[in-house]
Formats: sequence, C-alpha cells, structure tokens
Amino acid sequence: MGITEPDVMDCIAVLPPGLEEEGARELVGLGAQAVQPLRRAARCRVDLATLYRLHLQARLPFRILRQLGRFPCRGRDDLYWGVQEAADWAQWLPPEHTFRVDASGSAPGLNHSHYSALQVKNALVDWQRREWGQRSSVDLDDPDLALHLHLSPGRPGQTAEATLSVDGSGESLHRRGYRAAMGLAPLKENLAAGLIALTGWDGSVPLVDPLCGSGTLLIEAACRALGRAPGLGPTGPRAFALERWPDCDPALWDQEVKAARSLSQPGLTDGRPMAPIVGNEADPEVLAQARSNAAAAGVAEAVELRGGDFRAFEPPQGPGVLVCNPPYGERIGDRDELEELYADLGRMVKERCGGWQLWLLSGNPELTGALRMKASRRIPISNGGIDCRWLLYEIR
Repeated sequence: MGITEPDVMDCIAVLPPGLEEEGARELVGLGAQAVQPLRRAARCRVDLATLYRLHLQARLPFRILRQLGRFPCRGRDDLYWGVQEAADWAQWLPPEHTFRVDASGSAPGLNHSHYSALQVKNALVDWQRREWGQRSSVDLDDPDLALHLHLSPGRPGQTAEATLSVDGSGESLHRRGYRAAMGLAPLKENLAAGLIALTGWDGSVPLVDPLCGSGTLLIEAACRALGRAPGLGPTGPRAFALERWPDCDPALWDQEVKAARSLSQPGLTDGRPMAPIVGNEADPEVLAQARSNAAAAGVAEAVELRGGDFRAFEPPQGPGVLVCNPPYGERIGDRDELEELYADLGRMVKERCGGWQLWLLSGNPELTGALRMKASRRIPISNGGIDCRWLLYEIR
C-alpha cells in the first residue's frame, strides 16, 4: 500500500547560480505551475506526472526536492518535533529502509548544517524506536530515502521556518552518464546546457567551439537540439531515488519514460537537418576524451571534432554561433600564455567569423580584455564557485 498521492505538491529545483530565470523557464515549459525563481533555485507546484517529467527531461537542475513538511522553527526543539510530524513516516521510512539527511540554511540555535542534519536524524530514529523498537541505518552513498532540510531565519519580526523535503534525484541530475572522460577543469553538464540555452541557439545555424576541451558545451547543445532527454542516459533510464518512494506509480513512470524517449529525432523538430556542430581541440588526449564522450552520449555523428591549434581553425560557412570556455587562470594555464591565447582568439574570430556571435565564459576580466572586443551582454554565472560572466560579442 502506498501513501495517498496529493493532486499537487510543492517542489524546489536546485539550479546553478545565475541560471535561475532560465531554469524557471524550463520548468514552465515542462508543465510546472506557480514557478518562482529563487536564489540558486526555483520553486514550483507539480502533479506526479510532471514531477517525473522534470526528472527525465529538465536539463538545468542539480536536484528536484519534493516538500514533505514546512513548520515554524524557533530552535532545536521545534525542529525535533516538527520533523516527527512532517510526514507519515510509517510509509516513508520503515526501519528496513536506509536514509540520509542533508541540511542548509540556519535558524536560532541551528547555525551548523551538520548539527541540524543530526537533529533530523535523531528525531526520525527516536520516532522509529518508539513505534517499532528498531531504527533505520544511515547510508550516505545510496540511501532508500534522501532527505533535505532547509532552515530559513526569516525576515525581522518573522519566525524562522524549516522545510523538510525528499530528493527524487539520487545522484545529481547534472551527471548524465556519458562523461566518463573529461578534461582538467570540466564544465558541469547542467551548467553547459544552461549556457547553451542562454545563447538561443536552436540548431538552425552552425555552432562552433574552437577550444572545446572534453566537448561538454557541444554535446549538451546536440542533445538539446535532437531531443535527447538527459534523464534517459546513454543506455536507458538512469536510476532515480523517486522510484523507491512509497507512492511511486510504475505505470505513470513508464508512461513518462516513453514520452521522453519519443522526443529523440535525427534532425530538428521541423524536419530540417541540424546545422554543423564543430569542435576543435589541440591536445590529442583531450580530443580523444571529447570523441568518447560524444559517442557515449549518442551524438557522435552530429558533432564534428577536429584536432589542431585554434589559430588555424577554419569555421564552417556561417554566420553562426561560437561558444567558448577558455581557461582563466584559476585552475589551469600560465597568465602570460593565457593573455596570448585570448589575444589570438580575438584575432582569429575577427578575421574568420564576421557576422557570427561569440559567447565566452570569462572568469578573469583582465584576460578577457586581451580579446580587444566589447561585449554586448554580460550574464553573471558561477562556475565551480568562480564568479564568471557569460559574455556575448557581436563579431563584425
């Protein structure tokens, strides 16, 4: 027997910083209601079918959190008792099931996430011992139930709140399953997908990355244009934590899996062939990684990956869109060499890519200045904790 399924449920999609608005648009497009962008997240309301659809088709979230309970939290006692009343734990957490608790935020007397998570764990195992005389084990790696606590201190004059949610994702949604091989400073797949979405590229004009590394930007672009649902993975649906929930509906889940699979097509949705997607990488070993990743993602035929120095790169007939995530000195690359790289990149695109757009992820304004180009848009983005800008240059 499963628990009674509500018509709608409150959810939070955890998003890369800077992609909240784009992530909210994606949620709306997949059927979510009452969507509201937040800091590093977006709130929405969904039914069970839409929740399944978000896990299978949404490209930008790290996780989708389903709210179980929300209650005032003036201290640890409120947290302890609030957790025990937040859900039907006889259904959600029988003692033979394992669980894990993650925590974020703060409330009075609850300023450390590890301590707050411990309080939730204690409340649950105490409830289990009282009900059954036994308790669940904690499994940090692959629990049957992954819980997330968020504490909000509230504005002045307001009572702090606790929100207890269950994570339907299991492993982070950004891990698509195709990228066993990656370069030195990999761009997360969901961030790459969001950057591509911000360009507005729709597959009708060429897309080029002259410094493509392990190919993540181009692979995510190809998957998006060809309707490859990220939750299906290279070999079939990945395992989701929500499949172990007490109200999981296998028939409805299979229906959404089939719907996600049906989105895949050999060309664009209007029947036209996709424009060329071309990447260039000088390092033979990294180039081999990019080709392996593209093959694992099932888009090897759609992405042309070339070897050689970008300074000699010849783009396909344009105009089109250039995307680039060059090194910016935080992790890899010598500063003097990088200034030369940026200067040469600016010269190359101005000489050979007239009429194109260049979108470049910059984590270092000094290096970006070596392009000798003026950006027409600057979108703040966080990449692995580095404050970056997704810059648009109109190449004349």
